[in-house]
Amino acid sequence: MTLLELRDVAAFYGPVQVLEDVSLSVPEGGAVGILGANGAGKTTTLRAISGSVKARGEILFDGKSLIGKRPDQIAALGIAHVPEGRGTLSDLTVRENLRVGAYLRRDTRKVAEDIEYCLDLFPNLRDRIRSQGSALSGGEQQMLAISRAIMAGPRLMLLDEASLGLAPSTAATVYSAIARLRKESGIAMVVVEQNATLAFTVVESATVLETGRNVLTGPTEQLKGMDEIRRAYLGG
Repeated sequence: MTLLELRDVAAFYGPVQVLEDVSLSVPEGGAVGILGANGAGKTTTLRAISGSVKARGEILFDGKSLIGKRPDQIAALGIAHVPEGRGTLSDLTVRENLRVGAYLRRDTRKVAEDIEYCLDLFPNLRDRIRSQGSALSGGEQQMLAISRAIMAGPRLMLLDEASLGLAPSTAATVYSAIARLRKESGIAMVVVEQNATLAFTVVESATVLETGRNVLTGPTEQLKGMDEIRRAYLGG
């Protein structure tokens, strides 16, 4: 079953068009990567899905159109966006940040269980549970941003450059946790990354964007074997 479908999506910042005819499909419980250089339109694609930029074309979530909906309406449908820059609430503690993530939920017992799950997924956060967001390292802030999205109880998670600015070992730890989350939760994902090696540990297929257009789409095993993908994204 298809959970998310983009068909010929265009997106705009004011009068400037950034995406043109972008299409992708995410199955229920599946994970799709979006690869591309800076300025390719990766982040804009996520923003179009989450309603934070003007878009046209078709964006369907569980068969319902997202075009014209506000970000809060889209979040309420079960889509959690982990933005580039992480968005940590610096004056709140780690626990308070997690509770903010669950602000739309009323299942108090499950919220408490999900907080415990996040602390198990990211042990660093357990050690910093009473620390303010501003006191966390960059890696811990990324862990917190992902955990806050988990706390929303989503069916789909949009991950924007989860490895950005992290040391390689920390980025590997974060992606190991993301892979575990996929396996254990069944949350579908759209993963934006410049580091295809990390993205391919999580996604089954990917699309490559250049200047706001799809130029290549396929399963990860096929993309790994392509010389241009290896050179551009895998360091080969």
